[in-house]
Amino acid sequence: MIIDHIGLAVSDYARSKQFFSNALAPLRIELVMEVQGWGGFGRDGKPEFWFGEHARSQSPMHIAFLAEDREQVRQFYKAAIAAGGQDNGGPGIREIYHPDYYGAFVLGPDGHNIEAVCHSPE
Repeated sequence: MIIDHIGLAVSDYARSKQFFSNALAPLRIELVMEVQGWGGFGRDGKPEFWFGEHARSQSPMHIAFLAEDREQVRQFYKAAIAAGGQDNGGPGIREIYHPDYYGAFVLGPDGHNIEAVCHSPE
């Protein structure tokens, strides 16, 4: 990863915590710590994706999480939709990026475009 961590302001911390806890679980990404109203999600104890409640959330952003395989992308999509996300592009190949780009897109609670992507062939 080229970024150590990212922070995102959200309108409702509890709602976002529930959404991301469910949506990111298939990617083995979990809540690692909470500090002063902010939650840090990551793998292996390292929080890389942070969010917290703020009076003004950012305009919708696109955040892509790396999946280990295409099945994780499919499971992310199912979990994110079940957690209240809105479809923004179901699991599939996006050849416009490269022949093995397999991604799924869901709009989260604040309208952020949340993606899971796998770059490996089937």
